[in-house]
Amino acid sequence: MQGDLDIGPITLVEFLRNADDLVAFPDIAVGCDGPVMSCVIVSQVPLDQLDGRRVALGSTSRTSVRLAQLLLAERYGVQPDYYTCPPDLSLMMQEAEAAVLIGDAALRANLLDGPRFGLEVHDLGSLWKEWTGLPFVFAVWAARRDYLEREPVITRKVHEAFLASRNLSLEEVGKVAEQAARWEEFDEEVLERYFTTLDFRFGAHQLAAVAEFARRVGPTTGFPADVNVDLLQP
Repeated sequence: MQGDLDIGPITLVEFLRNADDLVAFPDIAVGCDGPVMSCVIVSQVPLDQLDGRRVALGSTSRTSVRLAQLLLAERYGVQPDYYTCPPDLSLMMQEAEAAVLIGDAALRANLLDGPRFGLEVHDLGSLWKEWTGLPFVFAVWAARRDYLEREPVITRKVHEAFLASRNLSLEEVGKVAEQAARWEEFDEEVLERYFTTLDFRFGAHQLAAVAEFARRVGPTTGFPADVNVDLLQP
């Protein structure tokens, strides 16, 4: 975090690393309560056979990567040989036994390439939910603490605007999907399913999930296991 923005979305790991300087917006995040569709591990072998094998990290999201590493280490008991590369599944599968993907590359793997090439596709949101019983939060909206102190009214108005935008988009998700399909490679039906699979809430259940993730990975990821998440107050 370079401090160039006063308010904006931030991946969960970076938020937790900078929690002393940030205040999270309640009721809005990017997460899931079960499948997420766009954060996956694609593998040529069962996940419990990946010990010592190469796993390509094609993701720029530290949160998704750290979640995948946690699941492989603690749920499946393996320590793969990780390396970073561009998110090109065909090239990844030539050089690695498995790959971590997010975004469009993950959706393609999930819906198209995985089934086509006989690869196992494991949804990170589903794996976490099955393991912990909790939702997962990939990103939050936050304000710099010093900016909130200087501009409390503006900060709260921005929060209200984000909530209104989220609510309108979900109410008219068909229109949103239709527009997005014009420049995405997926049709509007797939995009509507994806947009409604995502969980944009940030309440008590999501805070419990953040606390559990922090407890498991904090000391090895750059923040305390009991990191404090401050929420913007009304």
